[in-house]
Amino acid sequence: MKGDQDDPKALIQEAYRIDNITRSECRSIFLDWALSLPMEQEPNISIQNLLERYKSEISDHPMTETLEEGLLTMVKPKRRGGWKARQRSNSD
Repeated sequence: MKGDQDDPKALIQEAYRIDNITRSECRSIFLDWALSLPMEQEPNISIQNLLERYKSEISDHPMTETLEEGLLTMVKPKRRGGWKARQRSNSD
């Protein structure tokens, strides 16, 4: 593992190291980061941990802003399908 539990591929860490990174680039990295998390991992907890790690040092960085937005908008995906979905489609 290149990073840690909250940043498995060290994408967020690397974003903070890029000079003159744009907000758009941070959003793209954030999406890659979110997709790299294991399904059972709660993204909001990882975002909070990452903000605690970086915000005090680099509060005006575009990735800090992106993480804060992510904390407000990130929703754990809900499972779709399963036996309930099959039951409905069979009875239709």
